[in-house]
Amino acid sequence: MVELGFDLRSADEKKINEWVGLAADAKTIRWHRLDNMAATPSSGSHPQAGMIIVPCSMGTLGAIASGAGTNLIHRAADVTLKEGRKLVLVPRETPYNAIHLENMLKLSRAGAQIVAASPGFYHRPQTIEALVDHLCFRILDQFGIPHSTATRWKGE
Repeated sequence: MVELGFDLRSADEKKINEWVGLAADAKTIRWHRLDNMAATPSSGSHPQAGMIIVPCSMGTLGAIASGAGTNLIHRAADVTLKEGRKLVLVPRETPYNAIHLENMLKLSRAGAQIVAASPGFYHRPQTIEALVDHLCFRILDQFGIPHSTATRWKGE
């Protein structure tokens, strides 16, 4: 979580839950080591609604597109697509080269949703936090998760 200045290695579960807005004792979020290919998200029999990878580096995007995953994120994304579940990828790098675009197209055709971390300005954000919130709301929309509608387009 370099982008937000949050070090997951030193945080305890209670602090992480509070940071994402959950009750301190919530059991919603589970943490797995990146090299734990036997973790539950690596199996199609593990029930889950889908997966969001944010931020998604072009390296991760390319590994998922190739089907040659070497870590738990790659494997879990592959399983998510294999099981027909929603996979949302939020690339952070720009500009895109032809390889990036081809990988995004390949994944889109395989059922993934690409939600680029490109800010919207029609809601007239006044702070960086408002831009980040808007992106988060757009990601939550992909799963139908309720949130503030403060940045929704309201028409003329």
